[in-house]
Amino acid sequence: MRATPDGHHEQFVVASLNTRGTPIGGSRLTARYAEIARAFEASPVQVVNFQEVLTYYHLRRLAAGLPSFRAAYRPSLAGPAGGVVTFSRLPVESVRYRRLPAPRSTELSLRLRGFLKGALVTRVAGLSVVNVHLLANTDGTWSASNRFHPIHQQQLTELAALVGSLALPCVVTGDFNIPRHKPLVQDFLNTTRLVDAFGGECPPTFQQAYLPAGMKSQCIDFILTAGLTAESADVVFEEELPSIGYVSDHIGLLTQLIRV
Repeated sequence: MRATPDGHHEQFVVASLNTRGTPIGGSRLTARYAEIARAFEASPVQVVNFQEVLTYYHLRRLAAGLPSFRAAYRPSLAGPAGGVVTFSRLPVESVRYRRLPAPRSTELSLRLRGFLKGALVTRVAGLSVVNVHLLANTDGTWSASNRFHPIHQQQLTELAALVGSLALPCVVTGDFNIPRHKPLVQDFLNTTRLVDAFGGECPPTFQQAYLPAGMKSQCIDFILTAGLTAESADVVFEEELPSIGYVSDHIGLLTQLIRV
């Protein structure tokens, strides 16, 4: 948090990244996480929300390269609950986690995957930070008749209720796994009155190289705000690196926000 030259508002620099990287086997986890941490440690970012930090091994790899940050998460047996972790350079006031509703589905795999999804709420320096990861739509289609539609609708309803309970200002970031232009996202924004930091022009956030032939990358990761204004918004980790390739199958987002 910083005071701007006129002294009338506070500034927050917030980022978000799904860190998974594919394939799972041979994913160069140590090298990728070292590069992710190195870049954020050298940046002006004050709060970064990570998704798919699936085990304590993942967490230790990130924390080792982020000495100026404190990790906020809810512990579970294997690692951070929901795989969501918030690293903050700002003082952490409170941390809580809400599991999103498990899918009401006859498919056991969907119920198990959905059971692991949730939202982490970290209060830092008077700012409510929400880090969320919704269930991935492995069908690649988001029509109202698709089997993932009611699951996402249920998860977004729970997330909207959570956001509505928070003190402002608030920033919600993460991997929604739903394209920005789809009605489910539009309905969620209308309900919560959250504002897209990219002004509705969010770029594709999944690496094209990891998609099947003929499938086009879309914006499925967001930074959404209430009680804040985005001064700038940009992508990070968009380019392939010579030594390790892409640091993730997702492209990260970064925004500079002000509270007037």
